[in-house]
Amino acid sequence: MAISPAAAMALAVALAALCLAPAPAAGFYLPGVAPNDFEKKDPLPVKVNKLTSIKTQLPYSYYSLPFCKPDTIVDSAENLGEVLRGDRIENSPYTFEMREPQMCQIVCKISVGEKEAKVLKEKIEDEYRVNMILDNLPLVVPIQRVDQEVAYFYQHGFHVGAKGQYAGSKDEKSFIHNHLSFTVKYHRDAQRDVSRIVAFEVKPYSVKHEYEGQWNDKKTRLTTCDPHAKRIITSSDSPQEVEAGKDIIFTYDVDFKESDIKWASRWDTYLLMTDDQIHWFSIVNSLMIVLFLSGMVAMIMLRTLYRDISKYNQLETQEEAQEETGWKLVHGDVFRAPSNSDWLCVYVGTGVQFFGMLLVTMVFAVLGFLSPSNRGGLMTAMLLLWVFMGLLAGYSSSRLYKLFKGAEWKNIALRTAFTFPGSVFAIFFFLNALIWGQKSSGAVPFTTMFALVLLWFGISVPLVFVGSFLGFKKPAIEDPVKTNKIPRQIPEQAWYMNPIFSILIGGILPFGAVFIELFFILTSIWLHQFYYIFGFLFLVFLILIVTCAEISIVLCYFQLCSEDYLWWWRSYLTSGSSAIYLFLYATFYFFTKLEITKFVSAVLYFGYMLIASYAFFALTGTIGFYACFLFTRLIYSSVKIE
Repeated sequence: MAISPAAAMALAVALAALCLAPAPAAGFYLPGVAPNDFEKKDPLPVKVNKLTSIKTQLPYSYYSLPFCKPDTIVDSAENLGEVLRGDRIENSPYTFEMREPQMCQIVCKISVGEKEAKVLKEKIEDEYRVNMILDNLPLVVPIQRVDQEVAYFYQHGFHVGAKGQYAGSKDEKSFIHNHLSFTVKYHRDAQRDVSRIVAFEVKPYSVKHEYEGQWNDKKTRLTTCDPHAKRIITSSDSPQEVEAGKDIIFTYDVDFKESDIKWASRWDTYLLMTDDQIHWFSIVNSLMIVLFLSGMVAMIMLRTLYRDISKYNQLETQEEAQEETGWKLVHGDVFRAPSNSDWLCVYVGTGVQFFGMLLVTMVFAVLGFLSPSNRGGLMTAMLLLWVFMGLLAGYSSSRLYKLFKGAEWKNIALRTAFTFPGSVFAIFFFLNALIWGQKSSGAVPFTTMFALVLLWFGISVPLVFVGSFLGFKKPAIEDPVKTNKIPRQIPEQAWYMNPIFSILIGGILPFGAVFIELFFILTSIWLHQFYYIFGFLFLVFLILIVTCAEISIVLCYFQLCSEDYLWWWRSYLTSGSSAIYLFLYATFYFFTKLEITKFVSAVLYFGYMLIASYAFFALTGTIGFYACFLFTRLIYSSVKIE
């Protein structure tokens, strides 16, 4: 499973050229959906999505707040990934006409009671954002950068409101963004006179609207925003305070701008990567670790092992054979089945399942099949791949189990099918109950929960059993040397070969190879930013594989040289311990980068990061285990054993 340094470098350069050369864009992708052509005055219905906050991480339905509602609220069909993300896509009272600018359009007037005012103030305090969708493009707020190559960066959605003070007052008040100034950018086909939407932007304002005469719904003439009198809103100088007993008038403008951006590349501005130098630094940093470890492995394989094997093969007399030291001395015990070998088989099978899922996902993402326009597509793909990779999990666990002379393959298949998914489902169910308690739209509905259980029991479990049956049916893997009947006594080890110490040391380098990219992944998940740099991510994934394999081989060799043959579990835990550092880094990230203050939100964060660390443990541990498995078989098959 280890990759040579030359191959790793060549692959890195090739992938970098393939995925990142066209570049400042963040990656290559296929559009994912067919374009919609709009003629002049065609209706453009705006949809609303969940309300999100980086302070609470609890999404809520748009209509949980006292916003204007259409006559009938219609839910859009959502895929499994969207439901698990907490997306709730519904229609809205905002409807535009293609290439028809509108000014000061009244949506509705809302009377705010005590309950509504309290809810609005809470959401403004927690910095909730409103998310909308037009022609499958998310609404963004362009924010100007200072001293940057790229003029703007884009924030997901607009804030419900803002906290502020009146001039001369120290009391902090809550103000709602009740006027939205939309900009729809389109690319026009002059020959057919049709247009395609390429951007959807907004600038929110808080305006205390006033009007003349009686209120007459949308026909009311506002004095604060009147296109006939050329009064347009460009600031929030007279903001609308959230206060019980007061009315709030919601209005909007919409402007249409022709753009040179073509429909196929309309996501590029959203996914624009301005910090690619940091990612390249991450790659170089990781490659340095790989080269260091590759040098160590090369030294062991080419110099030490070659010398050792030559020396061992030249031993002629019995006296010389009795004087042998180092790793050859334990040849009669090195392939002895470890304690708790059943559980090792289970965790190796789980790691193979993860490895297969991630590898296929990464390849499809790098080739551009996971389009950003397909919301929830990544999560749906990963979930389905995990289910179908149960076949590999069952196969690999039973093959290893048969090597250990096991006979109860059904027992191993059962444990492989239930150990990891069962523990994750228990944590997920507990976290989901907490989200239900907060009445958040992020809570997974019963029907979706039932669908997940059906995927697990209906597809994954049977596939694990099929894989186990096929793996157990094959002939057992032959050991290169015979195992002695009586276990050899292990001599006292030096302090630095203590299992706990060497395991913890082994996890540092695999974590060091990925921690910079990990920062961007955590930022995209918890700070709701776009992440679509699968080219870099795939390189880091390959580097992680090489690093885990090589650190496990190096430490395994040192262990065998000190005549300690209990390498099975140690090889798994050496690279698997990087999960400890992952969780510690997630804890550091929580206290330094996030502003989460609510207890439930903190429990959610640490619950999900615990699941991620557990999965990372299974993945990295399995890579390290298989590297050592192949390494030990290689070296012991290369020497003559009398």
